[in-house]
Amino acid sequence: MARGPKQHLKRLQAPNSWMLDKLGGVFAPRPSTGPRKLRESLPLISMIRNRLKYARTNAEVTKIAMHRLFKGVGNVRTDKNFPSGFMDTITIEKTGEYFRLLYDVKGRFLLHRITAEEAKYNLCRVKRVQVGPIGIPFLVTHDV
Repeated sequence: MARGPKQHLKRLQAPNSWMLDKLGGVFAPRPSTGPRKLRESLPLISMIRNRLKYARTNAEVTKIAMHRLFKGVGNVRTDKNFPSGFMDTITIEKTGEYFRLLYDVKGRFLLHRITAEEAKYNLCRVKRVQVGPIGIPFLVTHDV
């Protein structure tokens, strides 16, 4: 009998928005449980290794993460499988780079370079607009 949540993710079952190559191995990095769903997030290891090309192997990504060089949404992230989602900001203090995770026109994740001033803002997607009691409207965002 299985104990706990699934620990593995096959590469072919990974979301297409991650843009992983089919022949890059059998397994893909599975995002840790956290603030984002698996299909709506990109693990930190995929960002560092595949998109930014700061590391070539899993061990290098672990060393970078343990040196506390990356900030995700304003906090230092040492979990290499931390799930970053839509509109999250990723900060690299040592190089002074700031990125925002967005979608391109085909629905794939895109790291958009931003300024330090822009990184201070937390952008949200509006999911629902409702009218509350006494006719007062309110919004529900994706980042609750």
